[in-house]
Amino acid sequence: MEPITHLMTGAVLSRAGFNRKAAYATVAMTLAAEAPDLDTLWSIRGPLAAFQHHRGWTHTLLGIPLEAAVIVGGVWLFHRWRSRRNETRKQPEPTLPYDPTTTPLPHHHAPIRWGLLYCFSLIALLSHLLLDWTNNYGIRPFFPFNPHWYAGSIVFIFEPIIFLLLLAALIAPSLFGLINSEVGARKQAFRGRGWAIFALLAIAALWTLRFVEHAKALQLALSTDYSEAPVSRVFASPYPINPFRWQTIAETPQFYQLATIDTLNSAVTTSTQADIIYKPPTTLATLVAKQSWLGEAYLDWSQFPVVTDIGTNEEGLTTVTFRDLRFFYDTPFLAGREKPPLSGAVYFNNDRRIVRMEMDGRIQH
Repeated sequence: MEPITHLMTGAVLSRAGFNRKAAYATVAMTLAAEAPDLDTLWSIRGPLAAFQHHRGWTHTLLGIPLEAAVIVGGVWLFHRWRSRRNETRKQPEPTLPYDPTTTPLPHHHAPIRWGLLYCFSLIALLSHLLLDWTNNYGIRPFFPFNPHWYAGSIVFIFEPIIFLLLLAALIAPSLFGLINSEVGARKQAFRGRGWAIFALLAIAALWTLRFVEHAKALQLALSTDYSEAPVSRVFASPYPINPFRWQTIAETPQFYQLATIDTLNSAVTTSTQADIIYKPPTTLATLVAKQSWLGEAYLDWSQFPVVTDIGTNEEGLTTVTFRDLRFFYDTPFLAGREKPPLSGAVYFNNDRRIVRMEMDGRIQH
């Protein structure tokens, strides 16, 4: 999922009750919920390095205990700095008699429990893996012991419904708290628990609905007649917002058949011209490209790769492109047909020496 959804998920999880058990729970869980995406720092070494290492060890069950330790360690250092700063600024206060009509009630704080904070950080880190699993890019949670990619493919990479549920859970308590303060109601120490629990339950319900509809989409794709060609496997990618609309891929021996499926009406929409992607022939150029850095990384990740020998370009270089059909469809946020995301290209000269590699149009230097 995109970063804002991850960050809000951590904050909402904390408000569901964890912030009542340990101090700094909200900051730790918010940071932990996005921490695995620190692997995007690989982009410093180029787009291909970023692609190869994205959702790598930071997105594994082996890596998250270390990430949780780093986060809690950072919070501990902040706590130490804050405590020392408060000690230096602390001034003796005059002792005055307590007057309940003018003196505010003492504010309630959660105790400092570093062990619990570590466990809460692990929960937020697991939420990141769960959210990433729900889209069609996938994760490798058991790497390096099991390099297989797992993808639930039930939620688009940005889901407005989930985004709005999380946003409401974070904003609504403050709005209602402002109204209560105007009417003189006592301010609560930990607000928003009910809103947070509601948002998380609503997201779980949405996932359940999408999981059921995803299975229906796969079944419809499998039972559709594709010019009497035998279907070896099918895949369904989600559209945002509408849980009943899916983009499917059906693989046959000679071609891939794309289709848009409406599970609410059991309707399959496909075109024998625009939605058939014939499997490109294997050429010497594609064999060379598959052995390149980009080719090995791409084929390790891609589930429906289309490797095409484009021929010689205006520079006299042979071009081989890499596309994944899971992202070959249009949505309100993505022009997948015109410019498929996560596409690569390898260029080499007549001596079959690789001259250039590109990922999403960016050159790997």
